[in-house]
Amino acid sequence: MERRKVIHIDEEKCSGCGQCLTACAEGALQIVDGVARLVSEVYCDGLGDCLGECPEGALTLEAREAEAFDEAAVRAHLAESPAPDPLPCGCPGSQLRTITAACSESAEQSTVSKLGHWPVQLRLVPRSAPFLADADLLICADCVPFAVPDLHDRYLDGRVVLVGCPKFDDLGEYQEKLRSIVCEAKPRSITVLRMEVPCCAGLKRLVEDARSAVASDRPLTVHVVGVDGEVRT
Repeated sequence: MERRKVIHIDEEKCSGCGQCLTACAEGALQIVDGVARLVSEVYCDGLGDCLGECPEGALTLEAREAEAFDEAAVRAHLAESPAPDPLPCGCPGSQLRTITAACSESAEQSTVSKLGHWPVQLRLVPRSAPFLADADLLICADCVPFAVPDLHDRYLDGRVVLVGCPKFDDLGEYQEKLRSIVCEAKPRSITVLRMEVPCCAGLKRLVEDARSAVASDRPLTVHVVGVDGEVRT
């Protein structure tokens, strides 16, 4: 033990956004139960690179008795727990998970969700997510679920869905990520669901680009949805 500077986390202030994790090259921080926690004192070098990343001011350096920083232990720790793909937000809600359908019963009908994974936003799904491998992909514009009342039964069953908006999101980011997903996951098929509005055509072009660049043999189907909910093609 020695007296040195080690990161301190005020859990009352921490929102669990995860932005500090990306700034810690040693992997000393982790989101646990919705808040940032120090994994081990030996992983923290005490330099404080993560301090400026916290929007809540929950991180400080405190001088106290602690185990010495161990660079070899850090290397072993990082080798065992490789860093995930960088995400645009470190929200705990972006944690990967598979879903078992729950049945919601009412007097009129029984509805079963067909969503089988989380997250669904294209920006949040890591390209290495295990549920992407050899999947039937559904690339869906984020307005579509509001127009297609039977989306779950008609399109989600047995498919992995990725949702995005070609008008408001970063198309360059989408292009690179879709290419990587198609190349690495090697999906069995790709279905695109886009709205009939002109700005939504960008989603179709992005998927066509990704497919032609790395997997032109993969079946591709495009459905255009009207604002009235009718599937045009």
